[in-house]
Amino acid sequence: MRDTVIKNFVLISFISILVTRLIPHPPNFTSTLALAFYLPVLFGVKFIIVAMAAFILSDLIIGMHQLIFFTWASLLLIGYLSKFFKKAYFRSIGITMSCILFFMISNFGVWLFSDLYTRDMQGFITCYTMAIPFLQNSLIGTIIFSLVIELILSLNRTKIFINKVKATY
Repeated sequence: MRDTVIKNFVLISFISILVTRLIPHPPNFTSTLALAFYLPVLFGVKFIIVAMAAFILSDLIIGMHQLIFFTWASLLLIGYLSKFFKKAYFRSIGITMSCILFFMISNFGVWLFSDLYTRDMQGFITCYTMAIPFLQNSLIGTIIFSLVIELILSLNRTKIFINKVKATY
């Protein structure tokens, strides 16, 4: 039973990342960061490979770009760091930090490799300032997907609790 639940969650997670990246959506409003965070939190760091595989596959479909190192590296880092946020009351902090981390790393790549900004402090500040709407979308999308995941987790805990109570009485 437990293995089936894990397999289903992993499969749904993989498909969710693909679908939310491939269908039309506001920039950065996807399930990717939430799942890159939650898969390792719930099942162990090795499950970051699920989020990475879906992200890589969707990049292959969407098109490769010069920021891949920064986006992929940030997802790996988010998955690794998520292990420090296993307790439910710390996960909201961890998920918010994940969005900020992705924003910082990916936009550093934009500043460094694109021709949009000068390679000085003014260009650096402008790059991050112009990217704030992407951070906003990322935070909103990631929080919404995280709330759905937390709701699913709480329902499962509720079922377990009810079954324990039924078994006791």
